Amino acid sequence: MATILRTWSYRYPWLYSGITKLTAIAVGGEGHLRRLALQSLDIQPETEVLDLCCGHGPVTEVLVQQSRHVTGLDASPKAIASAQARLPQAKFVQAFAESMPFKDGSFDLVHTSLALHEMQPDQRRKILTEVRRILKPTGIFALLDFHQPTTPILWPGLALFLWLFETETAWDLVRSNLAEELTQAGFALQNQSYRVGGSLQILQAQVLQAQILQAQILQAQVLQAQILQAQTMDDA
Repeated sequence: MATILRTWSYRYPWLYSGITKLTAIAVGGEGHLRRLALQSLDIQPETEVLDLCCGHGPVTEVLVQQSRHVTGLDASPKAIASAQARLPQAKFVQAFAESMPFKDGSFDLVHTSLALHEMQPDQRRKILTEVRRILKPTGIFALLDFHQPTTPILWPGLALFLWLFETETAWDLVRSNLAEELTQAGFALQNQSYRVGGSLQILQAQVLQAQILQAQILQAQVLQAQILQAQTMDDA
């Protein structure tokens, strides 16, 4: 469930910005909120970065200060147009997160903040699979989103916020184990931390080296087949 405030917040950027600034006070301000998921990451000028569900580009603005190769993706044409006007040094693509127009292994880092809670569970799983596909073998997925509070006194505040501004998908994410979903999608969790009494979760995960393992298994199978073939020829 959500109220008219959700509709207004998407219709009027000034309202959305005001809500973000107000809620960001709990983590030390809007600037700090934008950087939460990027903590401890070594982002270099040549790092290939995707800001997934970038919106109007608040985190993209942070990323272009560190890398010369930043791409922002969002489904909203208005958001993309706004971000492109503000940040011409980045590349922007309008597309759906569950079906991204990028080649396998395109990025060193994929970031998303406060976006996965907007997705249906099936969408979310598809997005995680897509992120794994477009990351390089040693790539990192960094994300920030809601989480079930570990401090009970904060439950009423989070519940009120979700009721005013979010839909059932946000409640579903709060009830879900996002870290486990990452593992099931083929990621190895590197860092997991919480803010605001557990109301926000920060996850950084790396692509599992399953691809390498699968390649090794395939090579072993091919070698075994060659040995069997050679033995058969010898017996003949």
